[in-house]
Amino acid sequence: MIKYALQCANGHAFDGWFRSSDAYDRQVRRHLVTCPNCGVTEVEKQPMAPALVKTRRATGTPAQAAHRDTGETGATQAESARPPVEVLRAFRRHVLDNSEDVGPRFADEARKIHHGEADARAIRGEASQEEAIKLHEEGVEFGILPVLPEDHN
Repeated sequence: MIKYALQCANGHAFDGWFRSSDAYDRQVRRHLVTCPNCGVTEVEKQPMAPALVKTRRATGTPAQAAHRDTGETGATQAESARPPVEVLRAFRRHVLDNSEDVGPRFADEARKIHHGEADARAIRGEASQEEAIKLHEEGVEFGILPVLPEDHN
């Protein structure tokens, strides 16, 4: 997996994880990479510092350590300081707001999009574990939405 620092045409900074640099390029060409803040699909990679592993403990607050170790800006620090469940909620809300629900037809629709038999678009739905394994083996890119605490209510 590759983590890229990205920025949309409106200036919002965010991170994106991709299977490879080719996967990033394909998704950007198909306008599948969207800004989580405004939904714009015009995004570009930003310069990143390599991550370094320290052998001794860092001093100061976690925010100071993050700034010192990664060179993050204030906006990125604020986003990374959000509780993880809040980040997951924002991610999930973005996916739900910007995708078509195809329900149990997910695996079939994902294959059609992958093979160019259907228009490229963001979809969501349900798939069994066996269907997900087959999609992965076929090279169909997809993700799994995280289960949140409120999903159990």
